[in-house]
Amino acid sequence: MLSTKPVGRGAQARKYDLLTALGAYALSQGKHDQRRVLRLMTLITARYNWARDELSVGGREIARMWCVDERTVKREMAHLRTRGWLVVHLQGARGRVTRYGVDWDRIVADTQPQWDAVGPDFALRMGAQDAVDTTVVPMPVKGTVVAPDVSDGTEWALAKGLMHTQDAGLYASWISGLDRAGRVGGVLTIKAPSRFHAAYVQSHLEARLLRVCQDVDGDVSEIRIVT
Repeated sequence: MLSTKPVGRGAQARKYDLLTALGAYALSQGKHDQRRVLRLMTLITARYNWARDELSVGGREIARMWCVDERTVKREMAHLRTRGWLVVHLQGARGRVTRYGVDWDRIVADTQPQWDAVGPDFALRMGAQDAVDTTVVPMPVKGTVVAPDVSDGTEWALAKGLMHTQDAGLYASWISGLDRAGRVGGVLTIKAPSRFHAAYVQSHLEARLLRVCQDVDGDVSEIRIVT
């Protein structure tokens, strides 16, 4: 396959092809995914630096662009990271926005079923691209770790999706078995399958889980692990 990196000779055409692939994929999905992909395409078109593979823009600016609040921006960016389409290059801190990259190889793999709908010439052109095969993602554990279902859009579902993306082995061992038990205000209650499991997560992973949940929903102030 042609390199998916849209730089050098023919870069402009590759940019259009990649955006076309995203658009065709969106149109084959339900309304929620359509809107999410449209938001990503708008963000890429307006703010993505193709040469540096860098998307550096604050949540407030994204919220204005998307006509949503900043909480929705956090959730949508978390969804895109869970899918593997956006990758964090540098985590934001006080006075500094998060820098993202776009995983075009993953996007190419995910949009491939819709190429023929655009036309045989497009499918042939995209199929000739020299991209890395991303259909098999190396995992630090034996076998394939199935990604969690994030369709309900809760803060915990998105947090589990991010943990799976960040560390599939850790997710498979300790996170996949945790379920959302409820939420009151900023306190999120998570149910573990056993006392041992709950104790381990509380001792070793609670702070990390809280950070990931806050990355998705800034109103989460505490996580409680119960059995």
